[in-house]
Amino acid sequence: MNHGISILFRAIPLAMAAFCFGFGAYIFAAGSDPSRLTAGPVVFFLGSICIALYCTAATIIRQIIGTYTPAAKYLFPAIGYTFAIITVICGVFIISSHMTGSFVTGHVVCGLGLITACVSTAATSSTRFSLIPKNSADSTFSINAAGFTHGENALLIFIVSAIAAGAWVWCILLYTLGTLPAHIVAGSVMFGIACVCTSLIALVASIARQVRGNYTMKERRSWMGLVLCMGGLAFVLGLILIFTLRGETINFVGFVLIGLALICWSISSKVILLAKIWHADFPLANRIPIIPVLTALACLFLAAFLFEAALFEAKFFVPARVLTGFGAICFTLYSIVSILESGASKK
Repeated sequence: MNHGISILFRAIPLAMAAFCFGFGAYIFAAGSDPSRLTAGPVVFFLGSICIALYCTAATIIRQIIGTYTPAAKYLFPAIGYTFAIITVICGVFIISSHMTGSFVTGHVVCGLGLITACVSTAATSSTRFSLIPKNSADSTFSINAAGFTHGENALLIFIVSAIAAGAWVWCILLYTLGTLPAHIVAGSVMFGIACVCTSLIALVASIARQVRGNYTMKERRSWMGLVLCMGGLAFVLGLILIFTLRGETINFVGFVLIGLALICWSISSKVILLAKIWHADFPLANRIPIIPVLTALACLFLAAFLFEAALFEAKFFVPARVLTGFGAICFTLYSIVSILESGASKK
């Protein structure tokens, strides 16, 4: 990877973050109807995820091009976690603001904060990414003393697992503690967010264990299967909600779940890449980045149909805007998997 390409791959997540922040603020400021008060903050805080992805990209790229410094080791994860905390705090503030639609909006924003924290943990696990090619080339499968210790490895996986578990508990509480449409919508979106957080367990575990050198050949399928399964769960629930709630105003949440499923499958590209190149030559490694490109296009094409549908049914206003933001997330993930492929695969 040359310096120019490294700048491009770091610019993509920043550009997508700027898009989410700008588009979300524009939606929110352009009117006072409930749909805008929901779509605006959600799209805006998708930018926090893009910032955390930028931190992951910068952490890996700087190691590849030899500009990684001791300060950067702590700076980039700290930036990601800071945005995660700010996003959760803003979500709690929205819930308590009694603004129109604040219940759904606030809970979803808090969920986006949880995803941001998981992505920031991926950035933390990538601070010794340069060891992965060396460990992959070691035919003895021995643990690298320069990698994470057993405790550090376990802590990284525990952090993202605890966040994912919190998202699942949050989802269950939203479903069980209320029967209002707002509870169903918020609970369903939190279900998709929990699927994304669970998918990120596989990514963090794959990176951390490969850095340490204790990633085994047998566990490759389990991590890939976990991510694909989470995407499948979100996708199936989305279809169920679309068809079972047909004619009701809240069936739009099914499209949001489909978008979250596409994000899960975008994450799978990184997990699949790391699995395929571990102690193996994978000639098609440079084709894997096409997965998040396809998911990004799927989000944008679906958003285009929903923009048109919103002209006739107002309930599609929110998913049309949110899916546009999801497309930005998927495109950002394209830059990450391209960086992984450049830095970890055998040429």
